Amino acid sequence: MDMTKRPNFLLIITDQQRADHLGCAGHPVLRTPNIDQIAAKGTRFDRFYVATPVCMPNRASLMTGRMPSAHGGRHNGIPLSRDAVTFVDLLRAANYATALIGKSHLQTQSGRPPISKFEVKEGYLPPPEGFNEARRSIYRDGSYDQELPERWNEHDAKIDTPFYGFDHVELLKGHGDQLSGTYLQWFRERHPDPYSLMGPKNQLSGNTYTVPQAWRTAVPEELSSSAFIADRTAAYLRDFKGDQPFFVMASFPDPHHPFTPPGKYWNMYRPEDMPRPPVFDQSDWVPPPHVQAWIASHRRGEKPTDLTTAHGVDLKEALEARALTCGSVSCIDNAVGKIMEALDASGEAENTVVIFTSDHGEYLGDHGLLLKGLAHYDEIIRVPFIWADPNSVGGETSGALASTIDIPATVLDRAGLAPFNGFQGRSLMPVVARRAAVHRAELVIEDENQRTLPGLGRTPRERTLVTDRYRLSVFQDQDWGELYDLQEDPNELRNLWYAPECADVRSDLTSRLLFRLIEIVDRSPMPLHQS
Repeated sequence: MDMTKRPNFLLIITDQQRADHLGCAGHPVLRTPNIDQIAAKGTRFDRFYVATPVCMPNRASLMTGRMPSAHGGRHNGIPLSRDAVTFVDLLRAANYATALIGKSHLQTQSGRPPISKFEVKEGYLPPPEGFNEARRSIYRDGSYDQELPERWNEHDAKIDTPFYGFDHVELLKGHGDQLSGTYLQWFRERHPDPYSLMGPKNQLSGNTYTVPQAWRTAVPEELSSSAFIADRTAAYLRDFKGDQPFFVMASFPDPHHPFTPPGKYWNMYRPEDMPRPPVFDQSDWVPPPHVQAWIASHRRGEKPTDLTTAHGVDLKEALEARALTCGSVSCIDNAVGKIMEALDASGEAENTVVIFTSDHGEYLGDHGLLLKGLAHYDEIIRVPFIWADPNSVGGETSGALASTIDIPATVLDRAGLAPFNGFQGRSLMPVVARRAAVHRAELVIEDENQRTLPGLGRTPRERTLVTDRYRLSVFQDQDWGELYDLQEDPNELRNLWYAPECADVRSDLTSRLLFRLIEIVDRSPMPLHQS
C-alpha cells in the first residue's frame, strides 16, 4: 500500500467537557463556531461514553483501546505501563509522524504520595523488594518521572521519546493557570516571570464569584494554555514537510477546574443566563447514599477538603461554574479555529480526518454536585465525539452507543492497520459510512478510586451498564444500586432500583452487565502452545 495515500489524523481532546457543552450539541447560550464547523463536515455522536470518567485511566483507554481493568491504570495515580502497546505505536510503526502537543497525563504529574498503600498484616514478613506487586517488572520497564514537577523545574527539560508512540512531544501539565511543562519554556520566551501572573494570589480585581476554585487569572489570553496549544499545533502543521502521513494530538487541559478563563472569556457569559440544573426544582428527589453525603456536607457549611473530587454546591455556585466553564470552552474554540486555519494553509485538509472529544464530563451543579466522582450521571460519563472525514458525508448526527475505546479502533481501521491482540475497541467506520445505525447494544463503564468516600467506604469500585434506554450502576460491597429509565427520566432523578415494576428490568440488566464484564476480561497474551 502506498503510505503517502494514507490519511492524516488530527485528534483534538479537551479535559472535563460535557457532551452538551457545544453549540452544535444544542447548548442554549454557549457559542462554539469553530468546533461546530468540524461537526458540520462530519458525524457527531450524541451518545458517546467514556470507559471511565477519570482523567488518567480514560486517557490510557484512549491510547490502548482497552478498558482500565485490562490496561491496569484503574484510577488516577497509576501510570500507563511503558510496556503497553498503544495505537500510536502502531501508527508510528506504519511510518506515521506522531506528535502530542498539550496535556498527556499518562503518568502521574502531581508528585504527591499515594493514598492507597500495600499493607502487610501485623506479624507477617513482607514480600522482599521486587516481589511486592503481582508482576516483577512493574515500573521497571521505563521511566515514570516524565511528567513529575521536579523534572520540569529545569528550563530545558523535555520528554524522552518515543513517548507511548509519540516522536514529537510538547508537554503542558496542570490545570487552570497553574501550569508547567514545555509550556513554561514557551511562556518565558514571551514573559520573563510566568509565576508572577499565575495562581489566585496574582489574580486581577473584580472577582465576585463564590464558587470554589474560581479566580480571575492575570495570565492574558495570548499566554494561556489554549494559546500555547494553538500556536504550537499550528507551527507543527505549518512546518511539516515529511512525505509521510501524520497523527497529531492537540490536548487541551481546559475546561477542567480551577475555573480561570483568561481575558475576555472571564465575563463572556453571565451566570444568570445559564440553564438551571433541574435538580434545584425537584423537591422530592432522593439521592443515593454517597451523593446525599456530599450534598449534606455542603449544607452543613463544610468546605471541601479535596479539591479534585465531587462536592455539593448551591444554585448560585452552580450557575457561576457553568458561566466560567462556557468561557473556557469558547477560549478553546478560538484556539481550534486557529489550528484549523493552519491545517487549511498546510494543504493537507483534504487528506486529514479531524476528531474532537473529551476525557470525561463535569457535574456543573446537576444533581447538586460539582467536579466529578463515583456517581455515573450522564453529565460525567457522556462526552463530545465528532469524526470529520473528507471521505464521509458531513452534518450527520448519530445516536449509536460508542465508547472512548472505539476511537483508536476507528483510527486504525481508517488507516488500514490491524489492531493488536487484546484490543477491545470496535471501529465506528460502519456508522460513519452509514452502513450501520447500531454500534453497540450496551457498553460498560468502570470506575475506582484511591480515596475513602462517604457512603461507599475505602477504595470504592463502581461498574455501570448503559443501554439504549437504561443506566444500571452497582458498587462493590453495597446492597443498593442505581437504575434509571433514560427515556422517561432523562435527568436521572428517580432511582428505580427498588421499584417493584422494574424488578425484571433490573434482573435483565444485571445479567447483561455480567456478560459484558466477562467479555472485557483481558485476552492478552496469546498462548505459546496448546498445553
